[in-house]
Amino acid sequence: MVAEDDEKQAELVRRYLEREGHAVRIVGDGLAALDAVRHREPDLLVLDVMMPRADGLDVVRVLRAEARELPVLMLTARTTEDDLLLGLDLGADDYMTKPYSPRELMARVRTLLRRARRPGGAAPPADDPVLRVGGLVVDPERHAVTVDGEPVECTRGEFRILAALAAGPDRVFSRQRLLEELHGFDRYISDRTVDVHIMNLRKKIEPAPRRPVRLLTVFGVGYKLTDPDRAGTKAARRA
Repeated sequence: MVAEDDEKQAELVRRYLEREGHAVRIVGDGLAALDAVRHREPDLLVLDVMMPRADGLDVVRVLRAEARELPVLMLTARTTEDDLLLGLDLGADDYMTKPYSPRELMARVRTLLRRARRPGGAAPPADDPVLRVGGLVVDPERHAVTVDGEPVECTRGEFRILAALAAGPDRVFSRQRLLEELHGFDRYISDRTVDVHIMNLRKKIEPAPRRPVRLLTVFGVGYKLTDPDRAGTKAARRA
């Protein structure tokens, strides 16, 4: 599904998607996008940010509040970092800024569809046991996270990164390795996406004053998850 109020842009995206064998439906405003998703259940939503009646950010906010898991690729003419980060924070899977290359757009669509079709849609296999690092518990099968017994809401991207880090506590993961957990091997995805998810995860799993786990930056290398109360942890405790 393509939600785009610019008819020329919408037709361009349609042509490229149909050339790759996809059935495409186009809607021209945010409320129409919500209605169409609810009734037609598309495999992927290509969503413009600036639309009448409801903008793309509101559409993502509502879809995720309704626990709808379809992949969302946002298109935006906005170039400020805050706007882009907000889209990811609300639960968009990827974004592109206008003007964009149609070939790059198709590459990102292929990546998101490939990821969505994997069993469970998460980085670890669905039958992985629960991962425990300090006061953090990550349950890949139930897509659930708790900190000191309190549930923590995570977007799909945040969950995939956290599950990868929790499976190897104290191990340093490069941005490229975490990008592979998010989208597979795709040279088009920016490593800034990883930084955004890490920033959001820190706010969620490192509540002050107690910090049951820490997400640490290893400068020039990447990130690692560690239990400050148990230095030198080599492996996650598994339930």
